[in-house]
Amino acid sequence: MTGFGEAHCQQDGVSVAVEVRAINNRYFKLSIRATEGYGPLEPQVEAVVRQSVRRGTIQVNLRVDRVRSPEEFKINTAVLDRYRLQLQSLCRQWGLPDSFNLETMLPLPGVIDEQTSIAFDPSADWPAIGPTIEAAMENLARMRTEEGRAMAADLAGNCRAIAAGLDRVAARAPLVADGYRLRLEERLKKALVQFEVALDPGELVKEVSLFAERGDISEEIMRLRSHLDQFDTFMGLPESAGRKLEFLTQEMFREANTIGSKANDTEITNDVIEIKTAIERIREMIQNVE
Repeated sequence: MTGFGEAHCQQDGVSVAVEVRAINNRYFKLSIRATEGYGPLEPQVEAVVRQSVRRGTIQVNLRVDRVRSPEEFKINTAVLDRYRLQLQSLCRQWGLPDSFNLETMLPLPGVIDEQTSIAFDPSADWPAIGPTIEAAMENLARMRTEEGRAMAADLAGNCRAIAAGLDRVAARAPLVADGYRLRLEERLKKALVQFEVALDPGELVKEVSLFAERGDISEEIMRLRSHLDQFDTFMGLPESAGRKLEFLTQEMFREANTIGSKANDTEITNDVIEIKTAIERIREMIQNVE
């Protein structure tokens, strides 16, 4: 499921900004982009993310700005002196006054050394970083919840469409054997008149019974209805049910296929096509459910 969440925090000389983006994926995939030096915190970041997300591609952008201490800045006197000697040489060569302002030399490249390599422990900033990530995940969860409500309504609509199609199939199924018997009788009567032989009612009953047995779909209808009831139950669970729903969808598709192959009836086949279309829509959506 898609979503976006962000949060900010300033604490003890540390400024933290977190952005979290989520896009659909049937598996869990995490990408973390952090300020230089904070890479060692990735396992802790992942632990926080996994508390609320089990499926989806998640991108976490972590930006941390620390107040720089005076010890991190130092004038490189060797570089500054080298600039001075070169400027004095140019002044003598060009006949210019041998005087220049020190302030104009400080911005020259290499004069100020920023000691960014000074060792620091990124875990010391976790008390500010951890709660900020949690806040961003909560904002992400709120957006994903809204999307989840819309998806739940769509899933429920597709389940109703499946149930309605299944009702039509169940009502039509008993008529299929009767229709086959009437068609068989009609064909046999024509053949018997042509060849002047008698019809054995027992053989007719046997043939119709075999047809009805091969085309009996009552068990598949019962199982598909049971899957729909389970689907509705899992949809109402407070915990994650995406894997269970995905499995049920596969079983629903299997039963629909069996009904279509056994029914041997045009009307039932048309209803099965509509049922499978609704199941396919469910299958596409359910891959993104937690």
